[in-house]
Amino acid sequence: MPNRKYRLSIEGMTCTSCERHVEEALSTIGAENVEANFRRGEAIFELPEHIDIDKAKGAVNKAHYKAGEAEAIHQQESSALEAEDNYDYDFIVIGSGAAAFSAAIKAVEYGAKVAMIERGTIGGTCVNIGCVPSKTMLRAGEINYLAGHHPFDGLTTSAGPVHLQTLIEQKDVLVKKMRQQKYVDLIDDYGFELIHGEAKFVDEKTIEINGTLLTAQRFLIATGASPAIPDIEGLEHVDYLTSTSLLQLKELPKSLVVIGSGYIGMELGQLFHHLGVTVTLMQRSPRILKNYDPEISQAVLEALTKQGINVITGVAFERIKQHGNMKRVYFSMNGEIKTIDAEQLLIATGRKPNISSIHLEAAKVEIGDRGEIKVDDYLRTSNPRIYAAGDVTMGPQFVYVAAYQGGIAADNAIGGLNRKVNLEVVPSVTFTTPSVASVGLTEEQAKQKGIEVKTSTLPLDAVPRAIVNRETTGLFKLVVEAKTGKVLGVHVVAENAGEVIYAATLAVKFGLTVEDLRETLAPYLTMTEGLKLTALTFDKDVSKLSCCAG
Repeated sequence: MPNRKYRLSIEGMTCTSCERHVEEALSTIGAENVEANFRRGEAIFELPEHIDIDKAKGAVNKAHYKAGEAEAIHQQESSALEAEDNYDYDFIVIGSGAAAFSAAIKAVEYGAKVAMIERGTIGGTCVNIGCVPSKTMLRAGEINYLAGHHPFDGLTTSAGPVHLQTLIEQKDVLVKKMRQQKYVDLIDDYGFELIHGEAKFVDEKTIEINGTLLTAQRFLIATGASPAIPDIEGLEHVDYLTSTSLLQLKELPKSLVVIGSGYIGMELGQLFHHLGVTVTLMQRSPRILKNYDPEISQAVLEALTKQGINVITGVAFERIKQHGNMKRVYFSMNGEIKTIDAEQLLIATGRKPNISSIHLEAAKVEIGDRGEIKVDDYLRTSNPRIYAAGDVTMGPQFVYVAAYQGGIAADNAIGGLNRKVNLEVVPSVTFTTPSVASVGLTEEQAKQKGIEVKTSTLPLDAVPRAIVNRETTGLFKLVVEAKTGKVLGVHVVAENAGEVIYAATLAVKFGLTVEDLRETLAPYLTMTEGLKLTALTFDKDVSKLSCCAG
């Protein structure tokens, strides 16, 4: 019988010496190929058939560490592929974004014959129409706004006319360069085949593309998502914008109404406000960022309104009409019908999976209530030959999550592993000014899980970096387990919150405590110092501390 392979979570390892102690303890009871990792808090090893996993746990506990949950890793000798050669490919990847490339590269490293199918532009949402173009434009808008709205006496700056077409052209050059370097060039570097065309499943192991039938042992669907359009009367007769078409405009409108105030709506709405457009954000829910704690929502609302953005919440959209060159939105609030006019209308009410043309029913792949491809913890669909990853599964809509899932899908589909997706600790960033970043549980989420928590909220006017920047609208919030002080969640509204949140992610992922944050040196006059100061507020008044006394 072959050895059984396990991943065992272990608490208490803090260094490489601890790793050696754990490896020695497991080897002593007969474990083989032991690899401990204190940063991940785990050990991976193999056990002969006659040794029970409980014996391995006992050895770890005896070495003065705490053994946790053990996960069996089911691995075939070399791969998950069948010993047959009557398939055209080992692995066909449908899509060419982050999940697709991550999976294709890893599959090639396993020695698989891989084809990638793309019906449009290589690279997916992030590099072409999402992260890259929007963030470079956001930076341009920020610079334009600061030129006319900075807080420093003695500086005379001003912002001239904005030439949107020139900005868009510069953005397009950047997108083209990054698409070539980070996607197109990698196809030849790794040696998988790119096929242009639209894939449609014919049966469980066959697709049709450009009139040709292709078979594969395994498939990955990574076709992403696109803007979802709400059912509002009259909208189909109005020339509205989406997040894609907005970033292709050549002239600035005088006014813009944004329906939907999630991260896409807020980022793009603020971008155009910073370029000099009159902007109104509208949404159905009673507060923006409804999935965050109320303090976060309020801080962001305060920042947006302070800058001059009109935010209207708690509305019911009745209908939309074209009035000359203006769009008129009819909506009700508190039983009263109101209207608002704008030269341009942006629809930013979420995204929907791109699956309509793949003929998933022919492959016996089940679809969920939101139109997403249903997958298990191993990213397998209802057809065990077919995996799905990225936005098409409607998980967290982040490029780094998609890439992570793509790698796991290839490990399982081609490498023969049995890796579970773990999305318990996923940082998120909304690139507004100030930015919003979050990781772990909110206070409400922790309470829903039955966890007794303590929280600390530190306004930004107590953070030295924010004080010297003269930008003090925002806050830090820590959510910790009441009994242990373990950090469960960190939420930040501040300049460079996205840079801060990685440190917070490590704290949540590796179970650091408030005391750990207090006792770790934080560079003075950095925004990250806000993490330590917020930890100190659990039992101190930070306003009574000297500058660096934290």
